[in-house]
Amino acid sequence: MVITGKRYQPSLVEGQKFDVVIIGSGLSALSLGSYLAQKNQKILLLEKHYTAGGFTHMFKRKEYLWDVGVHYIGEVHKKGKMFDRLFSHISGGKLEWAPLDDVYDHIFIGKNHYKFYAGVDNFKKELFKSFPSAEDKKAIDTYVDYCFKINSSAQLYFFHKALPKFWRKITRPFLGRYFRKMASRTTLEVMNELTPNKELQAVLTAQYGDQGLPPAQSSFVIQAMVSKHFFAGGNYPVGGSVNFAKTIIPIIEKNGGQVLTHAPVKSILIEKNTAIGVELENGEKIYAPKVVSSAGIHKTYLDLIDKKTPIGEVLKNQANSLRPSIGHLCLYIGLKGNASDLQLPKANYWIYPHNDYDKALDDFCKDASADLPLTYISFPGAKDPHWRENHPNASTVEIITFAPWSWFEKWDDTKWKKRGEDYDAFKQFLSERLLEKLYEHCPLTKGQVDYFELSTPLSTKHFCSYKKGEVYGLDHTPQRFLSDWITPETPIKNLYLTGQDVMSV
Repeated sequence: MVITGKRYQPSLVEGQKFDVVIIGSGLSALSLGSYLAQKNQKILLLEKHYTAGGFTHMFKRKEYLWDVGVHYIGEVHKKGKMFDRLFSHISGGKLEWAPLDDVYDHIFIGKNHYKFYAGVDNFKKELFKSFPSAEDKKAIDTYVDYCFKINSSAQLYFFHKALPKFWRKITRPFLGRYFRKMASRTTLEVMNELTPNKELQAVLTAQYGDQGLPPAQSSFVIQAMVSKHFFAGGNYPVGGSVNFAKTIIPIIEKNGGQVLTHAPVKSILIEKNTAIGVELENGEKIYAPKVVSSAGIHKTYLDLIDKKTPIGEVLKNQANSLRPSIGHLCLYIGLKGNASDLQLPKANYWIYPHNDYDKALDDFCKDASADLPLTYISFPGAKDPHWRENHPNASTVEIITFAPWSWFEKWDDTKWKKRGEDYDAFKQFLSERLLEKLYEHCPLTKGQVDYFELSTPLSTKHFCSYKKGEVYGLDHTPQRFLSDWITPETPIKNLYLTGQDVMSV
């Protein structure tokens, strides 16, 4: 195990006065905790898992270590820009980044192979080789322009969310107007206007796995934000994603704060429509003048707030108006041999059976033996220079695809690692299918697999408390981005939200 944070003990909080209690310890919670600690606030983060970090934590089997959620991040290498300044601030300048290859994403659609090069000019130049017609080039140029324009408007859209309620109402017609206009449209609608070339549409939207919805369902703004985020290339945290928690927690603790694990929150304590603290599942109560939930809107509004209150019923109805994202499978693989010998890249593979992403996903959700709709392969052992230095004869790989909650719901009342032979057999079947994709695209790995383990939506629910094992919180539909009630400030005084449901994945 890789442990960050301290195990909860009553003695750690008895007699302490905290300025803010934060539910959860994912990157949003850690970031907020670090920022507030540097504003002289005493912060308490409460995490149900045995380690802090949420989807940034890492786990170990034998000699192998894997990230559970961080595979690459864009723009952090742009010195002085927002992401560089943000991560430097919350980590005290201690987070380091290793660039991926110049080709950061390899796209395989059927038998066709496309490459995403770092640098927007390089990105377009390479695509022009595969799509040389004047019409296709114009579509590519227009798509890139959309991505930049939407990202500029997104800053105003999210700034609007952070305003007090009165000013949100007054400024809504002006702040983020273009963003909302494009948010109301699906990715497929916009792509159909750009080009009738279905292969080009598929290439441009090939990173849809980074946000969870194929083109016919996703809001175009999330597609544009993901694409633009990686135009300058990808990066990987040196030492793995566990270094988010390792560098941020000391900053929280320096000001008297705590990051405590094994501390599941049962409910948010509310008096006279004001949050006053939290109650843990063991019955202990912790009081603070402000409470922030990073547990997601469904978990917060459906489980942590009393529905008997009038506002509780309102929040429940709001939460139920938006659906959760799909779940995922992740196969964690340990290999004998280093990345160089096995020819593993510092890049990602996106593998599709054909260019109709919506049909492929729908077919697979109906039949687990259908073609894998999306196979995403990441090579963390190749991306992280510390891994290569410390494990010269071993490598790690992660393979991801989507999977619906309905496949696993019948095992929902079973316990982790004790779900039964039929569940284990189903996992074995799915694991072998994912391994086939690895062997197809990285043939030197065949015969070198030393260990593998598959996580399912049940794993996500167990460790992250997402109600249906969703990987990305709320689905990134047009309705989600047009729901004005999703803001950091809730209708309950002194209760706030942070995380991917408030912003985006």
